[in-house]
Amino acid sequence: MAGPTTAERGERQQESSGPPLARGLRNRRFRTIVILVVLAVLLGAGGTWVLYGSQWLRVRHVSVSGTLVLTPEEVRRAAAVPVGAPMVSVDTKAIESRLRRKLPRIDTVDVVRSWPHGIGLKVIERTPVLLVRKGGKFTEVDDEGVRFATVPQAPKGVPALELSASGKGPGAASLRRFGSDRLVRAAVRVAGDLPARVAQTTRTVQVRSYDAISLDLGDGRTVAWGSDEEGRAKARALTALMKAAPGARYFDVSVPTAPASSGS
Repeated sequence: MAGPTTAERGERQQESSGPPLARGLRNRRFRTIVILVVLAVLLGAGGTWVLYGSQWLRVRHVSVSGTLVLTPEEVRRAAAVPVGAPMVSVDTKAIESRLRRKLPRIDTVDVVRSWPHGIGLKVIERTPVLLVRKGGKFTEVDDEGVRFATVPQAPKGVPALELSASGKGPGAASLRRFGSDRLVRAAVRVAGDLPARVAQTTRTVQVRSYDAISLDLGDGRTVAWGSDEEGRAKARALTALMKAAPGARYFDVSVPTAPASSGS
Protein backbone atom coordinates (compact mmCIF):
# COMPACT_ATOMS: atom_id res chain seq x y z
CA MET A 1 0.00 0.00 0.00
CA ALA A 2 1.44 3.38 -0.99
CA GLY A 3 2.30 5.88 1.81
CA PRO A 4 1.12 9.48 2.08
CA THR A 5 2.23 11.82 -0.59
CA THR A 6 4.48 14.77 0.05
CA ALA A 7 1.51 17.14 -0.05
CA GLU A 8 -0.39 15.07 2.49
CA ARG A 9 2.62 14.98 4.83
CA GLY A 10 2.89 18.77 4.58
CA GLU A 11 -0.74 19.24 5.41
CA ARG A 12 -0.51 16.98 8.48
CA GLN A 13 2.61 18.80 9.71
CA GLN A 14 0.91 22.15 9.32
CA GLU A 15 -2.15 20.89 11.19
CA SER A 16 -0.04 19.55 14.13
CA SER A 17 1.96 22.71 14.52
CA GLY A 18 -1.09 24.96 14.32
CA PRO A 19 -1.48 28.27 12.60
CA PRO A 20 1.34 30.86 13.04
CA LEU A 21 -0.88 33.19 15.13
CA ALA A 22 -1.57 30.50 17.76
CA ARG A 23 2.12 29.59 17.98
CA GLY A 24 3.00 33.25 18.53
CA LEU A 25 0.47 33.60 21.35
CA ARG A 26 1.82 30.50 23.10
CA ASN A 27 5.37 31.81 22.86
CA ARG A 28 4.40 35.22 24.26
CA ARG A 29 2.57 33.61 27.17
CA PHE A 30 5.58 31.46 27.94
CA ARG A 31 7.93 34.47 27.85
CA THR A 32 5.54 36.42 30.10
CA ILE A 33 5.46 33.59 32.64
CA VAL A 34 9.24 33.34 32.63
CA ILE A 35 9.58 37.10 33.14
CA LEU A 36 7.06 37.09 36.01
CA VAL A 37 8.84 34.21 37.75
CA VAL A 38 12.18 35.97 37.42
CA LEU A 39 10.70 39.21 38.78
CA ALA A 40 9.12 37.37 41.72
CA VAL A 41 12.44 35.76 42.58
CA LEU A 42 14.26 39.08 42.34
CA LEU A 43 11.64 40.86 44.44
CA GLY A 44 11.71 38.12 47.06
CA ALA A 45 15.48 38.16 47.25
CA GLY A 46 15.51 41.95 47.37
CA GLY A 47 12.88 42.08 50.09
CA THR A 48 14.74 39.53 52.17
CA TRP A 49 17.94 41.51 51.83
CA VAL A 50 16.19 44.76 52.83
CA LEU A 51 14.67 43.14 55.93
CA TYR A 52 17.66 41.10 57.08
CA GLY A 53 20.82 42.18 55.26
CA SER A 54 20.59 45.93 54.81
CA GLN A 55 21.22 48.64 57.41
CA TRP A 56 17.91 50.38 56.69
CA LEU A 57 15.54 48.46 59.01
CA ARG A 58 17.58 47.78 62.13
CA VAL A 59 16.94 48.52 65.81
CA ARG A 60 18.41 51.91 66.70
CA HIS A 61 16.58 52.92 69.87
CA VAL A 62 14.32 51.46 72.60
CA SER A 63 11.59 53.62 74.20
CA VAL A 64 9.88 52.89 77.53
CA SER A 65 6.51 54.19 78.74
CA GLY A 66 4.22 53.57 81.71
CA THR A 67 6.83 53.30 84.49
CA LEU A 68 6.00 54.62 87.96
CA VAL A 69 8.42 53.07 90.43
CA LEU A 70 10.73 51.42 87.92
CA THR A 71 13.01 53.60 85.82
CA PRO A 72 13.12 53.40 82.01
CA GLU A 73 16.76 52.38 82.21
CA GLU A 74 15.89 49.42 84.49
CA VAL A 75 13.30 48.27 81.98
CA ARG A 76 15.66 48.65 79.02
CA ARG A 77 18.39 46.75 80.80
CA ALA A 78 16.07 43.86 81.73
CA ALA A 79 14.53 43.75 78.25
CA ALA A 80 17.94 43.31 76.59
CA VAL A 81 16.61 44.33 73.18
CA PRO A 82 19.28 43.46 70.56
CA VAL A 83 20.13 46.95 69.31
CA GLY A 84 21.55 46.75 65.80
CA ALA A 85 19.63 43.59 64.92
CA PRO A 86 17.13 43.53 62.03
CA MET A 87 13.76 44.82 63.19
CA VAL A 88 11.95 41.84 61.72
CA SER A 89 14.06 39.36 63.68
CA VAL A 90 13.28 40.80 67.14
CA ASP A 91 11.43 38.21 69.26
CA THR A 92 8.83 40.35 71.02
CA LYS A 93 7.36 37.44 73.01
CA ALA A 94 10.78 36.56 74.41
CA ILE A 95 11.29 40.16 75.49
CA GLU A 96 7.90 40.21 77.24
CA SER A 97 8.69 36.97 79.10
CA ARG A 98 12.13 38.24 80.06
CA LEU A 99 10.74 41.47 81.50
CA ARG A 100 8.08 39.74 83.61
CA ARG A 101 10.66 37.26 84.89
CA LYS A 102 13.33 39.80 85.77
CA LEU A 103 11.01 42.56 87.01
CA PRO A 104 8.07 41.06 88.95
CA ARG A 105 6.78 44.57 89.55
CA ILE A 106 5.64 44.57 85.92
CA ASP A 107 2.07 43.33 85.59
CA THR A 108 1.72 43.53 81.81
CA VAL A 109 4.04 44.65 79.01
CA ASP A 110 3.46 45.23 75.32
CA VAL A 111 6.49 45.11 73.02
CA VAL A 112 5.82 46.85 69.71
CA ARG A 113 7.89 47.56 66.61
CA SER A 114 8.02 51.24 65.68
CA TRP A 115 9.30 51.13 62.10
CA PRO A 116 11.83 51.75 60.80
CA HIS A 117 14.22 51.80 63.78
CA GLY A 118 12.40 51.65 67.14
CA ILE A 119 11.19 49.12 69.71
CA GLY A 120 8.59 50.36 72.20
CA LEU A 121 8.12 48.84 75.67
CA LYS A 122 4.72 49.76 77.15
CA VAL A 123 4.56 48.55 80.76
CA ILE A 124 1.90 48.54 83.46
CA GLU A 125 3.24 48.11 86.98
CA ARG A 126 1.54 46.22 89.76
CA THR A 127 -0.10 48.38 92.42
CA PRO A 128 0.31 47.36 96.08
CA VAL A 129 -2.89 46.99 98.08
CA LEU A 130 -1.29 45.43 101.18
CA LEU A 131 2.15 45.30 102.79
CA VAL A 132 3.69 42.35 104.63
CA ARG A 133 6.37 43.35 107.11
CA LYS A 134 9.48 41.22 106.68
CA GLY A 135 12.22 42.14 109.10
CA GLY A 136 12.84 45.83 108.63
CA LYS A 137 11.40 45.83 105.11
CA PHE A 138 8.00 45.53 103.47
CA THR A 139 6.79 43.10 100.82
CA GLU A 140 4.22 44.59 98.45
CA VAL A 141 1.13 42.52 97.58
CA ASP A 142 -1.08 43.37 94.60
CA ASP A 143 -4.82 42.91 94.10
CA GLU A 144 -4.29 39.31 92.94
CA GLY A 145 -2.34 38.35 96.07
CA VAL A 146 1.01 38.36 94.24
CA ARG A 147 3.98 39.36 96.39
CA PHE A 148 6.00 41.21 93.80
CA ALA A 149 8.57 43.45 95.50
CA THR A 150 10.32 44.18 98.79
CA VAL A 151 10.94 47.81 99.66
CA PRO A 152 12.77 49.45 102.59
CA GLN A 153 9.96 51.91 103.34
CA ALA A 154 6.22 51.45 103.41
CA PRO A 155 4.44 53.27 100.57
CA LYS A 156 1.99 55.86 101.84
CA GLY A 157 -1.66 54.90 101.94
CA VAL A 158 -1.10 51.13 101.75
CA PRO A 159 -2.29 49.17 104.82
CA ALA A 160 -0.15 46.55 106.50
CA LEU A 161 -1.20 42.90 106.63
CA GLU A 162 -0.90 41.04 109.91
CA LEU A 163 -1.29 37.31 109.49
CA SER A 164 -1.76 36.13 113.07
CA ALA A 165 -3.35 32.77 112.22
CA SER A 166 -0.87 30.70 114.17
CA GLY A 167 -0.47 28.83 117.43
CA LYS A 168 -3.53 26.93 118.58
CA GLY A 169 -7.23 27.42 118.11
CA PRO A 170 -9.24 28.62 115.07
CA GLY A 171 -6.32 30.57 113.61
CA ALA A 172 -4.06 27.56 113.46
CA ALA A 173 -6.86 25.43 111.99
CA SER A 174 -7.47 28.00 109.24
CA LEU A 175 -3.77 28.19 108.48
CA ARG A 176 -3.54 24.39 108.15
CA ARG A 177 -6.69 24.18 106.06
CA PHE A 178 -6.21 27.11 103.68
CA GLY A 179 -2.50 27.92 103.84
CA SER A 180 -0.98 31.38 104.18
CA ASP A 181 -1.39 32.22 100.47
CA ARG A 182 -5.13 31.61 100.60
CA LEU A 183 -5.47 33.79 103.71
CA VAL A 184 -3.43 36.55 102.07
CA ARG A 185 -5.73 36.49 99.04
CA ALA A 186 -8.73 36.74 101.39
CA ALA A 187 -7.20 39.83 102.99
CA VAL A 188 -6.56 41.29 99.53
CA ARG A 189 -10.22 40.85 98.59
CA VAL A 190 -11.29 42.55 101.81
CA ALA A 191 -8.99 45.49 101.09
CA GLY A 192 -10.46 45.74 97.59
CA ASP A 193 -14.05 45.79 98.88
CA LEU A 194 -13.56 48.56 101.43
CA PRO A 195 -15.46 51.82 100.96
CA ALA A 196 -13.14 54.50 99.60
CA ARG A 197 -13.14 56.61 102.77
CA VAL A 198 -12.46 53.59 104.95
CA ALA A 199 -9.69 52.35 102.66
CA GLN A 200 -7.94 55.72 102.95
CA THR A 201 -7.77 55.47 106.75
CA THR A 202 -7.12 51.72 107.12
CA ARG A 203 -3.72 51.08 108.64
CA THR A 204 -3.82 47.32 109.28
CA VAL A 205 -5.74 44.33 107.93
CA GLN A 206 -5.47 41.59 110.52
CA VAL A 207 -6.21 37.94 109.67
CA ARG A 208 -6.73 35.75 112.72
CA SER A 209 -8.53 33.04 110.74
CA TYR A 210 -10.42 32.64 107.48
CA ASP A 211 -13.62 34.11 108.96
CA ALA A 212 -12.00 36.50 111.46
CA ILE A 213 -10.56 39.39 109.46
CA SER A 214 -10.54 42.82 111.07
CA LEU A 215 -9.41 46.35 110.25
CA ASP A 216 -7.54 48.87 112.39
CA LEU A 217 -8.25 52.41 111.24
CA GLY A 218 -5.82 55.24 111.70
CA ASP A 219 -8.07 57.11 114.14
CA GLY A 220 -8.22 54.21 116.60
CA ARG A 221 -11.47 52.69 115.38
CA THR A 222 -11.70 48.99 114.51
CA VAL A 223 -13.92 47.00 112.17
CA ALA A 224 -14.79 43.30 112.48
CA TRP A 225 -15.19 42.22 108.85
CA GLY A 226 -15.43 38.45 109.19
CA SER A 227 -14.61 36.42 106.07
CA ASP A 228 -13.96 37.81 102.60
CA GLU A 229 -17.44 36.79 101.46
CA GLU A 230 -20.27 39.28 100.78
CA GLY A 231 -17.76 42.10 100.50
CA ARG A 232 -20.04 44.59 98.75
CA ALA A 233 -22.86 44.05 101.20
CA LYS A 234 -20.45 44.54 104.11
CA ALA A 235 -19.12 47.74 102.55
CA ARG A 236 -22.66 49.15 102.25
CA ALA A 237 -23.47 48.13 105.81
CA LEU A 238 -20.28 49.73 107.15
CA THR A 239 -20.93 52.99 105.31
CA ALA A 240 -24.47 53.18 106.69
CA LEU A 241 -23.30 52.22 110.19
CA MET A 242 -20.62 54.90 110.30
CA LYS A 243 -23.16 57.52 109.24
CA ALA A 244 -25.67 56.36 111.85
CA ALA A 245 -23.11 56.15 114.67
CA PRO A 246 -20.31 58.62 113.87
CA GLY A 247 -18.96 58.50 117.42
CA ALA A 248 -18.65 54.69 117.62
CA ARG A 249 -15.21 53.13 118.01
CA TYR A 250 -16.06 49.55 117.05
CA PHE A 251 -18.05 48.28 114.08
CA ASP A 252 -19.08 44.71 113.30
CA VAL A 253 -20.25 43.90 109.76
CA SER A 254 -19.32 40.23 109.77
CA VAL A 255 -23.04 39.60 109.27
CA PRO A 256 -24.02 42.44 106.94
CA THR A 257 -27.74 41.98 107.49
CA ALA A 258 -27.23 42.58 111.23
CA PRO A 259 -24.40 45.13 111.65
CA ALA A 260 -23.53 46.49 115.08
CA SER A 261 -21.47 49.26 116.61
CA SER A 262 -20.33 50.18 120.10
CA GLY A 263 -18.12 52.61 122.04
CA SER A 264 -18.06 56.36 121.88
